[in-house]
Amino acid sequence: MSLLAVTGLTPQVVTETLYAIHQQGQMLPKQIHILTTAEGYQRARLTLINDGWLARFYRDYNQPQPDFSERHIHILQHANGDALVDIRTQADNQAMADSITEWIRSLTADPNTSLHVSIAGGRKTMGFYAGYALSLYGRAQDRLSHVLVSADYESHPQFYYPTPYSQVIYGNDPTRKPLDTQNAEVMLADIAFVRLRHGLDSALLQGQSSFSVSVAKAQQALDPAHLSIDLQRRRINAQDTFIKLIPTDLAFYSWLLKRQLAAQASLVCPCDGAPDLDYAEQYLQEYRLINGELGGADRTRKALHQGMSKAFFEQRKSRINKILQQTLSHAASAYLISAVGKRPQTRYQIMLDAQQIHYQQENKA
Repeated sequence: MSLLAVTGLTPQVVTETLYAIHQQGQMLPKQIHILTTAEGYQRARLTLINDGWLARFYRDYNQPQPDFSERHIHILQHANGDALVDIRTQADNQAMADSITEWIRSLTADPNTSLHVSIAGGRKTMGFYAGYALSLYGRAQDRLSHVLVSADYESHPQFYYPTPYSQVIYGNDPTRKPLDTQNAEVMLADIAFVRLRHGLDSALLQGQSSFSVSVAKAQQALDPAHLSIDLQRRRINAQDTFIKLIPTDLAFYSWLLKRQLAAQASLVCPCDGAPDLDYAEQYLQEYRLINGELGGADRTRKALHQGMSKAFFEQRKSRINKILQQTLSHAASAYLISAVGKRPQTRYQIMLDAQQIHYQQENKA
């Protein structure tokens, strides 16, 4: 398990979170990452590493040291690589969102790991984006939390975690009252979050993407299905994504759609050795509408001169579904050529209602 903490000017939220995890009787993370600003980097490095607070915590509670060094303290960056000093402008805000999103995408890429994200530190917007990014990319094994510290100790520059022994510090207010770190109360508050990872296509899961693009793709998967067919440009538009299909595949897909729009019976795959002449003629009408009499028309007509075979039917269906799944990921389900019913009565259709299907202006046959 890895811990990812967003911090600002209070790096002690890292050790407070570790203490709270330990108090719950759970295994401490084997690796720690910190996302912060340029000044936050200096504070985390000087206190957790140079001043030894992180190592001290692990020694006090007799736990093995984690994988953590200066290289695990990551300064959020602008797109040009400049360090993010603070979050003051819209550009700073966008850079922060994109950096946090990319780190969480990267840290959740390995299915054999788990990630615990703490949003206890940093500006409120940092915590918001970290939580939102985990909602986009998080998996079942991932966790989101915030740490709650008793009032006298919260944000105190000398308090890093409740020690297992008495240690006196003085109040961070005008009273300067003595406080014993042993008596501090630190609690981990788990935050439930909706996991939208299934709505992201494989390209976003495998490669860098901005926060806004990731959100837009997840939203597309949640939007009602709507399909637009442009036969002239030989493409369809599903979930605001254009998908090119070769004429033989587009003709097959459009043939199914038009049968559904005409309230005709769903298709049955031809049996082995019994090609269907009616299917072949209907399909070729649609094919000529798209491809005309040139190109592969003669070759396609020759392949179907004895009727549409089981192999031809299944090849078109499988290839179209593969393209849709590769392009739309989990959002493809409504647009696939789906099997309905059990053998030998299995029929094939696209799970869209008539109002969800729209044809652009067609070529003349």
